Amino acid sequence: MATNPSFQLFSSSNDTPNLSLGFLDSSEPPLSPPPPSIEVLSSEVSSAVKCTVEPVNLDGLALLKGRVSTKEVFGLPNSDLVPGIYEGGLKLWEGSLDLVKALRTEVQNGHLSFEGKKVLELGCGHGLPGIFACLEGAAAVHFQDFNAEVLRCLTIPNVNVNLSEKCQPDPVAETRFFAGDWGEIHQLLPHACESEMNLNSSSEHGQATGYDVILTAETIYSISAQRNLYGLIKKCMSHPHGVVYVAGKKHYFGVGGGTRQFLSMLEKDVKEQVQFFYHFVASNVILLDPF
Repeated sequence: MATNPSFQLFSSSNDTPNLSLGFLDSSEPPLSPPPPSIEVLSSEVSSAVKCTVEPVNLDGLALLKGRVSTKEVFGLPNSDLVPGIYEGGLKLWEGSLDLVKALRTEVQNGHLSFEGKKVLELGCGHGLPGIFACLEGAAAVHFQDFNAEVLRCLTIPNVNVNLSEKCQPDPVAETRFFAGDWGEIHQLLPHACESEMNLNSSSEHGQATGYDVILTAETIYSISAQRNLYGLIKKCMSHPHGVVYVAGKKHYFGVGGGTRQFLSMLEKDVKEQVQFFYHFVASNVILLDPF
């Protein structure tokens, strides 16, 4: 889909360089069991939490962003995230804005089209990248976040207000919302496979499984998060024509993740059938394209 020069992550030769960053491969403390995965209906907007709306200008693209209180929703004042309990979905992270800008540039340059595509946004929070996909003609956009409360209090209201503002008379894209851990959520996602080995399969009706475009921002902040995210991507991506856009910082201090460690993890995963080319479409946005 993209025409820019690409770098091959994997090689069949025996002299593949080892890009492991050993000091980042430390183990992490175990977390509590995640909440059960559920689909949150668009009608399940929380009436108990006030969501205010503010404009956000992304290089000439005007969208709306909701704002809710972390203390009001989770009882966690001034907290970006609490691993295993609250994963930061109420905060508008910089990478989400950068991802929207990069997607817009990709569309303008003819490298990407959302028209008629099935799109999945992982770790959606405000859902701005997924909202952009809706506005660009996607057939279906599915939003996933760890916390159902984030979807009810922020994502769904934010999607609704943006689409009602931009799409007249009615939004075209099918929008659905799913809450749960990346290790289990594939069991609910309509276009995901049960295992990574089924990526080349088709559905019973002869249609290709998987999502055409997967979007995610600021989700590679820890080593464990990267492993779970990568496993889910391989279960959800349409092969061989799907693409993945990942926005993130080079390194997240204190938690060990970042784009460098994420690409190193992919480089070491030489046994997988699904292999990727990658290139940076922006300074902190990576395009993964299978071959």
